[in-house]
Amino acid sequence: MIKFAIYGKGGIGKSTLSCNLSASFAKRGLKVMQIGCDPKADSTSLLCPKEKVTPVLDLVRSSKPFTLEDMVKESESGVLCVEAGGPVPGLGCAGRGIINALESLENKGAYDIYKPDVVIYDVLGDVVCGGFTMPMRKGFADKVYIVTSGEKMSVYAAANIAMAVENFKKRDYAKLGGIILNCRGVENELSNVETLAKDFDTDIAAVIPRSPLFAEAEIKGKTIVDLFPESDVSASLLGLAEKILNDYK
Repeated sequence: MIKFAIYGKGGIGKSTLSCNLSASFAKRGLKVMQIGCDPKADSTSLLCPKEKVTPVLDLVRSSKPFTLEDMVKESESGVLCVEAGGPVPGLGCAGRGIINALESLENKGAYDIYKPDVVIYDVLGDVVCGGFTMPMRKGFADKVYIVTSGEKMSVYAAANIAMAVENFKKRDYAKLGGIILNCRGVENELSNVETLAKDFDTDIAAVIPRSPLFAEAEIKGKTIVDLFPESDVSASLLGLAEKILNDYK
């Protein structure tokens, strides 16, 4: 089973990339599970645009018994979608939602029952502490891929995440798989991210070009690899999926 986490600051495009990767793997006939680890519970919105996935934390808060089927929704393309959810705004710890989701999936035997070939954890990376590091821990993701643009704050957040991965190395946690450059068209973008990758002895796993197709696909509730399969952006996303598969060979 291939298990990896996508980290990055809020709004950098983690969920869009995660959904496109899920769709890319599904096109190859692989069974994919995408687990959204963001309090907004919108990680899988491009995979399940018509019916929102019930967040695990909402199920836990209801104090009513719930089943594995209540937690997992299968998209039209066959991707298994899970949303951790978060606390009531202003109350509680967002990281707790991630811990509850991952523990609930394990306790109910999700991985043994569904037997996914690929598990993607889509994780908010502005705060790398507590529950937000849960997907990095042993038994969950094996690798972490960090999404960033060349913008200063995005690079800063990416460096913090890379530092957390480095600090956990001795605990046999997830290893850094590489940096994904999601272009925003800023000055010296590629060189800024190349410097970041060099600082942490890793490489740039993919360069995703800036494109209006992202906005168009989002409006239509589709992934780019499904809606615009012949585009350059789709080629970059499919290439990233291929690279990740090769990283596990």
